[in-house]
Amino acid sequence: MKKALICGISGQDGGYIAKFLLQKGFEVYGGSRDAQMASFKNLDILGIKNQIQLISININDFRSTLQTIIKVKPDEIYNLAGQSSVGLSFEQPVETLESITIGTLNILEAIRFSNLPIKFYNAGSSECFGDTGEEAATEKTPFMPRSPYAVAKSTAFWLVNNYRESYQLFACTGILFNHDSPLRPERFVTKKIIAAACRIYKGSTEKLQLGNVEIARDWGWAPEYVEAMSLMLQQPQPDDYIIATGKTHKLVDFIDYTFKYLGMNWAEHVTVDNSLLRPADLKTGRANPQKAYDKLGWKAAFSMENVIENMIAFELERL
Repeated sequence: MKKALICGISGQDGGYIAKFLLQKGFEVYGGSRDAQMASFKNLDILGIKNQIQLISININDFRSTLQTIIKVKPDEIYNLAGQSSVGLSFEQPVETLESITIGTLNILEAIRFSNLPIKFYNAGSSECFGDTGEEAATEKTPFMPRSPYAVAKSTAFWLVNNYRESYQLFACTGILFNHDSPLRPERFVTKKIIAAACRIYKGSTEKLQLGNVEIARDWGWAPEYVEAMSLMLQQPQPDDYIIATGKTHKLVDFIDYTFKYLGMNWAEHVTVDNSLLRPADLKTGRANPQKAYDKLGWKAAFSMENVIENMIAFELERL
């Protein structure tokens, strides 16, 4: 039985990749800073918590990281840990940089020290590209990060590349564009929109306050994106891949579809709050996921509209 260690298992992607690997017959170890105190709410929602061996690991601490890897001896490691909010990274730039870059470096160093044949997946981000404009980003598009989060993810990307080239580690970065699910917390704008729209549909008189609704992103369905993560580690050679739908929409279109699906007019329930604007933001994110299709045989099946419908169904059932 193959073993996988998932760092950051309590998050959205951690839960879905854990479920996917369990279905593939993996023995799954879930890492968290304090496994005895963490709630692992998402694992409960997915109904898999009792199938995972939960362990305490702080990837910002090299000793903790190395000890865990030597003890578990995983075949695959998925690094999904670190501060994950672009907006919050402006308020906590040091925590963001340290949790993403130092954590990634410690895992890479621990794999090298252990001398175990481990395959490593690193969670990259489309934010690294900055504003793509009308040009869809490929794996060869230069990085132009516009937030502390994007700077941190860019640094981690080049660390992975450096260790792959210098030490022949099987290390990959998945450059994932926006991907959502019911497991997202409400600090993510997509979940914030869905949750508020559903509450209003149920009778709430609240106003949904948003920042810039003219930004454009490529939104996909998280459960199918984690399949691409696994596929990267099954290839003969390690490489980096963009994972996206290839279709970009404005946030206002996301809002409009959400409210229309619930039979409402979004303009009656949404207000723009300038205090929610970021110090810097990218206007448009466009992706060309052709390499993932050519090399991995992976293609997104869910559209933005499918994502919205699935999230609404979950939210209404919960209310």
